[in-house]
Amino acid sequence: MTTPLVALQKPKDISLSEIEAELSQIWLNQAGDNLSPVATRATTFSMVIYEPEEFQQFLAALGYYSGPIDGVHGPETKAAVRAAQKALDLMVTGRVDALTLQRLREEVAKLPPEKLKVPNLNMRGFSVSDAIAAQNPCRIITLCPEVGGDDTVTAQVSAYCPIQKSGMAAMVCCEYITLRGSKSAIHRMGELVSSLMIPNLPRFMWWKATPSPEQELFQTLAENCHCIILDSSYYSEPESEFVTMNHLIENETFVADLNWHRLSIWQELTAAAYDPPERRASLTEIDRVTIDYEKGNAAQALMFLGWLASRLGWEPTAYRQLNDDYDLKHIHFKGANGRVIEAELAAIPVADAGEIIGDLIGLRLASTNPSANCATILCSETTGCMRMESGGGAQFSKTEQVTAIPDQKAEFLMGQQLQRWGRDVLYEESLAVAAKMLQLRQK
Repeated sequence: MTTPLVALQKPKDISLSEIEAELSQIWLNQAGDNLSPVATRATTFSMVIYEPEEFQQFLAALGYYSGPIDGVHGPETKAAVRAAQKALDLMVTGRVDALTLQRLREEVAKLPPEKLKVPNLNMRGFSVSDAIAAQNPCRIITLCPEVGGDDTVTAQVSAYCPIQKSGMAAMVCCEYITLRGSKSAIHRMGELVSSLMIPNLPRFMWWKATPSPEQELFQTLAENCHCIILDSSYYSEPESEFVTMNHLIENETFVADLNWHRLSIWQELTAAAYDPPERRASLTEIDRVTIDYEKGNAAQALMFLGWLASRLGWEPTAYRQLNDDYDLKHIHFKGANGRVIEAELAAIPVADAGEIIGDLIGLRLASTNPSANCATILCSETTGCMRMESGGGAQFSKTEQVTAIPDQKAEFLMGQQLQRWGRDVLYEESLAVAAKMLQLRQK
């Protein structure tokens, strides 16, 4: 459910040098209208959104998609993805996995330059408004690289306010600045974008791509923002990106991962399973961990295992990956009591996959000590517990089904992140252990 917005000014094309003057004029005009409710200008934070959304542009250039380039993975986009996957002889899922994106990129690379200019209406920069503007009067600066775009940058400014609730004398409004151009042109805009962020207010960067510390734009924005917000559900290879993200944190860069929030219910139920004193005493007996996740992205599984290991004081000692149908990962730890802990992560093909790639679907914690009261099984209510209950011992396990959080979309989770944007020590410690695990695979 979204909050209807009204426009103080709909998107208006202006020159780069006119951005601040145009925004000031919007509020000057509003203040002069005594018949309208008072509109509050951006007073909470500035946010830069780097929004490449290549896949919709690729689909449009190749003739599979005719809707707006808006970054929304809705029915029309899913239908276009399915059509492309069928034509390119790929597994038809309707989701843009790493292989699909790679093939789309290869096909677009074969097109002549005149075919790269996508005619679809570019609506990026406004889809996040409903989730954020309703509670936060802020300034949002969206950077939109365009496939085949001109090597110049164009600017649009606008201002939107949520529909007023009865009895409210003021509207809480957001300012929007949207910059479009070729990727190379956008990547030259770091200093300009930094100057557009409101002084003396928190500054966020939502980087809707893999973290790129080697890129000048990423470096400039990271230096000028208080927090870099990422979403590891986008990543084709989170194993490499987690190491990069941990290096950023080690260098005192504040990083948040929206995908971390999707694990909250699994963490809460795992912790609750060991609340009874008689079970809590057996925590140190856990030495067998099995985690199943939706095939396509291991980020959630790796983060959850990192969280579990960081809470129980396990030190990673070995990492081995098997290139089989389940992309099995075997990770060994040494516990505080010298116990050897073995963990297995399995990528499970799911026929009716959800919108988020890599959701957890099952967890089993057990012990080789038959007297230990620590066996626990958690499983997604959509997939059931059959696989986790196989192999014996299920009758002695505490078993519970997990209902996913109601809305896992990044825009919704962003609203949560902005309400608690201080450093998340638990996340940082969990990521640090995950990075240690992943560094072992190189040895």
